[in-house]
Amino acid sequence: MERTGTLLAVRGLQVGHATDPLRRSGVTVIVFDDGVPTVVDARGGTTTAFDTSSLGLDATFGRRHAVFFAGGSLYGLDAARGVREWLVASGAGRRAFGTPHPIVPLSGAAIFDLPHDGGPLPDYALLGREAAEAVGRGRLALGRVGAGAGATVGKYLGRSAAMAGGVGSSSRSLGGRHHVGVLVVVNAAGAVRDPANGRWIAGARGPRGRLVPPTSLARRRLQGGGTTVALVATDLPLPRPALARIASIAHAGLARAIVPYATSVDGDCVFAVTTSNAEPRLREAWPGATADFVGRLAADAAVDAVLSAVRPIPRSSG
Repeated sequence: MERTGTLLAVRGLQVGHATDPLRRSGVTVIVFDDGVPTVVDARGGTTTAFDTSSLGLDATFGRRHAVFFAGGSLYGLDAARGVREWLVASGAGRRAFGTPHPIVPLSGAAIFDLPHDGGPLPDYALLGREAAEAVGRGRLALGRVGAGAGATVGKYLGRSAAMAGGVGSSSRSLGGRHHVGVLVVVNAAGAVRDPANGRWIAGARGPRGRLVPPTSLARRRLQGGGTTVALVATDLPLPRPALARIASIAHAGLARAIVPYATSVDGDCVFAVTTSNAEPRLREAWPGATADFVGRLAADAAVDAVLSAVRPIPRSSG
């Protein structure tokens, strides 16, 4: 299917970044027009996430008004407060169980970009609010912005040898008005390669400044943690079990571009949402055919999103 740009090709969502350039960290938030069906699939051994336990397929509600990604590891989860405050002020959410206070469910995940010098950390609650205030449907900044401001890849030779990671995005047309898009924050312990030609794009630099592929270091212990977090979104009406299958297939796309992927020192996870609240009416040749189709395109978009995150020059795209 046709490549159509970034996550913003999907109707019903907006994206915003907030960056602390001095501390090289930040927050990226995706805000939906309403509470939308959401799932999460965590594969890494060190995932740092906010309110994901209620996203299981047996969850009573399983909807979210926003998903955020942040630097700062556990500290970065404070971004949830700022995002929620902005959502409440914007009139989002519903009253529940007789309380006058609106309930605005959101989830998120953080990458590990903490500095070694012991310096002060950003106020992630403030960055969360600033990212939410910045949401829009215009051009989407990629590279070292928002949650990707301090991201690196190729930490298998130590963080000092790593290259820049960042935020990436891509999308595919599903035919008609529908799309599937991916936004990813690449902060991998492993390296990035282009599966189309096998070329290594980003990773650890050796003593002479050349990229050292992780495949040449099979017996070395991975040094330093990493995390790739992603959101897959579509505006095609789908049930949550189908979203779970799409998230699972999207992981396969990320693993095609990131080597190694989902290790014990990675926090890799994928959220998946449909921005449509219409009743799914699927006519399928076999059970799960739609999820397989959308998942395959999401995996292809995930590859392109990873590559766009680590290109030498950060780009903006519509």
